[in-house]
This record gives sequence, C-alpha cells and structure tokens, in this order.
Amino acid sequence: MSDIWPTEIRVSKDRQRLAVSFNDGQSFDLSAELLRVLSPSAEVQGHGPGQKVTVPGKRNVAIISVIPTGNYAVRIGFDDMHDTGIYTWTYLRELGERGFELFSAYEEELKEKGMSREVAERPR
Repeated sequence: MSDIWPTEIRVSKDRQRLAVSFNDGQSFDLSAELLRVLSPSAEVQGHGPGQKVTVPGKRNVAIISVIPTGNYAVRIGFDDMHDTGIYTWTYLRELGERGFELFSAYEEELKEKGMSREVAERPR
C-alpha cells in the first residue's frame, strides 16, 4: 500500500471537476473529461498491451458518483453511464502530477484519428 493517500475528494457543484487533496499536502483539480478519457477501465485501457482506445466526444461529461472501493481506490461514475474504472490513489496522484502531459497526448491521438472532444462516436 502506498504511503500517499487522499485526505479529501470533492466533486464540484457543476460535476465537471474532482478536487483531490493528499496527506502530503499536494492537491489537484482534475477535470471529469480527463478522468473519463483516461479511465483505468478495461473498456478504455484494454486487456493487454496495444489495446488502449481513444474515447472521443467527452468534453462535457459529468461525474455522477464517486464510490469508495476498499481502502485503496474509488470508482467514478459518469453521466455517459461509464462506471467501471477503479481509480487507485496512485493513479489519481499520477493524473494530478502528469495530467497536462497525458491530456496533451490524448488530444494528439484524437487529431491523428480524425476525432474530436465534441463529437461522440465509437472509441478506436
């Protein structure tokens, strides 16, 4: 188990952001879109190397639930009915620390595949 864990997890009133504060004093403000398109679920990450998909059209996705999963994670539900991602404390921390870099790579993937953040279509 990690020595780093959240001391507070709060969904914004508009359901578009998740604020996470950690026991070492670090805090991060994560967009629902970032959390959704980088979900740790098998639906997004695949079941093995090279199976990750790019999920378009999630610019306005909202968080509808944050459910504790044991002492190590939360399961986040979104208004597009995706709710299978288990976000460990380590993964939430990584998204906080590397979110800009990871989201930039996601935007490049969209561009390469001719997809957009606005138009929902089948992930590929």
